[in-house]
Amino acid sequence: MSLPPPLLRVVEQQATSVPINLQLTALGDELHRRYGESLAAVLFYGSCLRSGDVSDGLADLYVVVDDYRSAYGSSLQALTNWALPPNVFYLELPLAGGRIRSKYAVLSLQDLLAGTSPRWFHSYLWGRFAQPVVLLYARDEQARGQVVQALAQAAVTFLTRCLPRLPGRFSVRELWEQGLALSYGAELRAEKSGRNVHLFESHAEHYRALSQVALPCVPYAVEAEEGRGEYEQYRTRIPSRVRYLSRFTWAIRRLQGKLLSLLRLSKAVFTFQGGIDYLLWKLERHSGVRIEASEKVRRRPLIYGWALFWRLYRRGVFR
Repeated sequence: MSLPPPLLRVVEQQATSVPINLQLTALGDELHRRYGESLAAVLFYGSCLRSGDVSDGLADLYVVVDDYRSAYGSSLQALTNWALPPNVFYLELPLAGGRIRSKYAVLSLQDLLAGTSPRWFHSYLWGRFAQPVVLLYARDEQARGQVVQALAQAAVTFLTRCLPRLPGRFSVRELWEQGLALSYGAELRAEKSGRNVHLFESHAEHYRALSQVALPCVPYAVEAEEGRGEYEQYRTRIPSRVRYLSRFTWAIRRLQGKLLSLLRLSKAVFTFQGGIDYLLWKLERHSGVRIEASEKVRRRPLIYGWALFWRLYRRGVFR
């Protein structure tokens, strides 16, 4: 589907309006050195983008490459990235008397375009890229245009999948908060409840502008309503059978997402320096629960780690 220029402009403005500081520039330069001509784009997203402080925690990056063979050569990394994208790696650089830390996920341009389209069932990619993203680097105008197209399509796919789960009348705040709750609920997440509220409030004006230009692209009739309240109100009529099917498909996404999350966590043990410690740190940071792992778990996480993760799941550390 051809996306309208107003939608592309809103997405591109968000992706290019945030100033790129020296820390992010250093990370981008190092990634360019690692991946060379196969590097098409670098995207910055996540908690450090929302806080504006990349020195706190890990900067979340997506590395978009032409294809996995050109990024890795003929290796197991290329195979695992193709079979279950993305692969996640750790990057730490000395900078101005301190250090900058990040984790980056490698994704092919083809998987980025497919994963944000309506053809992609699970919300892992279109749920992420419907949120604000900053374009740190684009190889050329063609790569830039393809990334903007994917980000805009992610918003349309997100709204199309989430609208049937909302009531017939809703505000833009309800649209994004409930949609983000659905998307995050389809993964194993360590965040506390209310995360979706924070996600909306951190970029409320962007979500408002994005809704105005993206809602006309969904396959349902959506009308803006005059009404009181802080946020715009909308009305839509969606057949009951579509709403029923949506409840079923989101239930499937939840089950599928738990399995995919476990598989990606298993991969991260091999691709991350100190992978098991990073995973436990992330769970502890988001949940507030102190977590201790034995040396046995650290040495052989795929053998002994499952019992630990099951106990953490039972305690509600992640859902």
